[in-house]
Amino acid sequence: MHKISFSRKALGIPYVIFLMLFVVAPLFVLIYYAFTNGSGQPTLQNLTGFFSDPNTLGTLFYSFGIAMTTTLVCLLLAYPTAYILATSKLKGQSVIIMLFIMPMWINFSLRITALKEILTWIEGNLAYYPFLNAVIGMTYDFLPFMILPIYTTISKLDGALLEAARDLGADELTAFLKVTLPLSVPGIISGVSMVFLPAMTNYVVLDMLYNSTYIMGSLIGSYFAAYNWHGGSMIALILLAIICLFTLLTRGAEDENPRGGALL
Repeated sequence: MHKISFSRKALGIPYVIFLMLFVVAPLFVLIYYAFTNGSGQPTLQNLTGFFSDPNTLGTLFYSFGIAMTTTLVCLLLAYPTAYILATSKLKGQSVIIMLFIMPMWINFSLRITALKEILTWIEGNLAYYPFLNAVIGMTYDFLPFMILPIYTTISKLDGALLEAARDLGADELTAFLKVTLPLSVPGIISGVSMVFLPAMTNYVVLDMLYNSTYIMGSLIGSYFAAYNWHGGSMIALILLAIICLFTLLTRGAEDENPRGGALL
C-alpha cells in the first residue's frame, strides 16, 4: 500500500487558498473601487478628494487624537500594573492576571452598556464630553491588550542583570531606568500597536456612548451606507496604508533595538 505523506508546502496550501480568497481578493476589489469612478473608468479623484475635503481630514486628525490619547492613558495605567505584577512575590499573582483578562470574556456590548450607565450616572448627559467618554470607553476596552505584553516582557527579564546593576552601585530607580525600562521596550511597542491601531477605527464605542463625532471607521461606514463605494474604498485604503506604515515603523524600532537600547 502506498504511504500517504504530506510535505510542509502541501500543508500550507489550505492557508494560501484562504489568504487568496479572503485577504488578497478583497484587497484587489478595494483597490479597484478606490481608483475608479461610477463608470468604471480609472481616476484619482477619490484620492485628491480625500485630501481636499476638510471633513475627511478633520475626521482623520480626530481619530489620531483619540487613538494617541487612548494609547497614552493605557500605557500610563498598564506599565505600573504590569511591573508590580511581574516583580512582586504575590501568591495569587495568576489570579490577579486572570481578573484583568476576565472582562475580555464578557460580551463587548454588555461591557460598554454597563460603562455607559455608569458614565450617565456621573455626568448626566454624555453629549457634554464626547472626547473624554470616547477615551474612557476605549481605555476600558483595550487596557488588557497593553498590560499583557508588558507583563510578559518584564516577567521574562533576567534577574541577574538587575543584580549586576546593584553590584555596580545603582540604586532601585537607576536600575529601573537603565535596565528594566529599556529591556521592556519590545513589550511597550507590542502593547502600543495592539491599542493604537484598533482605536483608530473602533467606532462602536462612540456609537454606544452616544458620541456624535466621527472617527475613520464610522466615516467609512457612512460612505458605504450612502452607496459611495468608491469614496469609501479610498478612505479604507488610505487608512490601511497608515496602519501598515505605523506597523512597519514600530516593528522596525523593535528590530533595531531588540533589547531596548534606544532609551539608554
